[in-house]
Amino acid sequence: MHNMATTTHRSALRRTLCAVALSLQALAAHAAIDPALLAPLAGDDPEARIEAVGKIAVLANEDARKVLQALKDDTLYATPDGGILVIDGERAWNPATGASAAVPDGVDGVMVNNRLRGAVDGALSGLALLSPDRELRLAAARQLQSAVIDPAQAPLIRKALEAEKDPAIKPVLQLLVSTIDLHSPDAAARKAAVAGLAETGGATLRPVLQAMLAKGADGAHVEADPAVRAAAADTLRRIDSRIARTEIVGNLFYGVSLGSVLLLAALGLAITFGLMGIINMAHGELLMIGAYTTYLVQSLFRQYLPGALDWYLAAALPAAFLVAFAVGVALERTVIRWLYGRPLETLLATWGISLMLMQLVRTVFGAQNVEVANPGWMSGGVTVLGSLVLSYNRIAIIAFAIVVVFAVWLILNKTRLGLFVRAVMQNRRMADCVGVPTGRIDMMTFGLGSGIAGLGGVALSQLGNVGPDLGQAYIVDSFMVVVLGGVGQLAGTVIAAFGLGEVNKFLEPWAGAVMAKIFILVFIIIFIQRRPQGLFAMKGRSVE
Repeated sequence: MHNMATTTHRSALRRTLCAVALSLQALAAHAAIDPALLAPLAGDDPEARIEAVGKIAVLANEDARKVLQALKDDTLYATPDGGILVIDGERAWNPATGASAAVPDGVDGVMVNNRLRGAVDGALSGLALLSPDRELRLAAARQLQSAVIDPAQAPLIRKALEAEKDPAIKPVLQLLVSTIDLHSPDAAARKAAVAGLAETGGATLRPVLQAMLAKGADGAHVEADPAVRAAAADTLRRIDSRIARTEIVGNLFYGVSLGSVLLLAALGLAITFGLMGIINMAHGELLMIGAYTTYLVQSLFRQYLPGALDWYLAAALPAAFLVAFAVGVALERTVIRWLYGRPLETLLATWGISLMLMQLVRTVFGAQNVEVANPGWMSGGVTVLGSLVLSYNRIAIIAFAIVVVFAVWLILNKTRLGLFVRAVMQNRRMADCVGVPTGRIDMMTFGLGSGIAGLGGVALSQLGNVGPDLGQAYIVDSFMVVVLGGVGQLAGTVIAAFGLGEVNKFLEPWAGAVMAKIFILVFIIIFIQRRPQGLFAMKGRSVE
């Protein structure tokens, strides 16, 4: 038993000594950089200095990073015998030996020009590709993707590609390597690079590929190899096809997003104008009130509940609805109730009210826009088709618009209030005769439409800054949606909002934002001339 314990002890001791020896060996390898790599940094040859930066970066260790960082920070010095030191205060560190000592006499700072500084910056970014931190590697890869890559970085990027296992980072590195290989002197490498870009390349590489197909002043092709030119032409066609698909999907998404915003802005108007026949020019200001309510709720959370700031929208939604509902009820009881049946007077009165509300907001909050920040869970987006980013805030607004439409449908079709609203809309006098409180229903209906506008203001606050003129940008579009969809028709409002959003997004790249609006307006005018009732006609025996 004693001999067995002794043998076990010796075996453990040998393993420990081996581990220590290996650690010391690794430390020694890590602690020194070949002086031959460092020597060009102290020389006068700019090409040799840039090449040395690339070779040092390929070492991909902490010493290499320290040398490059010192070169960037102007703390790298040359000794009279051609050595390199990193000086920090009164101490000098020698990367060739790993030793630190007092600063010797006769050292001279290594001069760094803009070109060398750019190479150092690129090398430091490349070193981040080998970091154990996944987010740092991804950020470095994306940074290199958006920059002009120095060929000296190629070995480091290839090394990072060989070591990378993350499925999100590896395609970016493969794209970087293919981009570098486009300029390789080897035709086979250029052809392989061009073929590799067929699946990963984007619009930024089109000029490079087009240049390979171009002819020089002497009539000869820039790319001499016909196989490489054929591969470049095929890759260009595939990239153009992918870009076209991405643009179509992007326009569809942003059209749905714009349609959701128009729907939230027009849904309340569809009730007040479509069901009650009131031309409410102050509807845009009800959107603004909802947005400013969101701003106030956010400010309260920042001051009193900073730890729950990401959930301020949960409180802002009911608050915006209630505030806009109360404002709408107040308007209906004080002004609009006296103007039923007189659309021109209603238009003028509500226009005056809109001016008063805007001035009130300017007085209270100032004329400058206020910022409403997205919660953390609505920041960022999801990347599809390689380059198209679908932002979380727009996805959330699309889902929110669907929920609001469903809630309005439930209210109008499954509740007592909805039954009374439909009765008053179809035949006010008959509803009054059978005991429906038409005055109270008018008040509640206008308040409901105003509250929905407040919810629309919450959504708009997540897409941009909030200002006193916020609602003015949506009032005309809201009326177009309601008129096109059909007066009093919820389904028509939904279809018109999404339809106008899609048409607008597909027209904008072709005609521009202003002309797209003009074309849509002309289309609606012609459509209403042909079909005055809109997409869906109202059903009922009589409508006052």
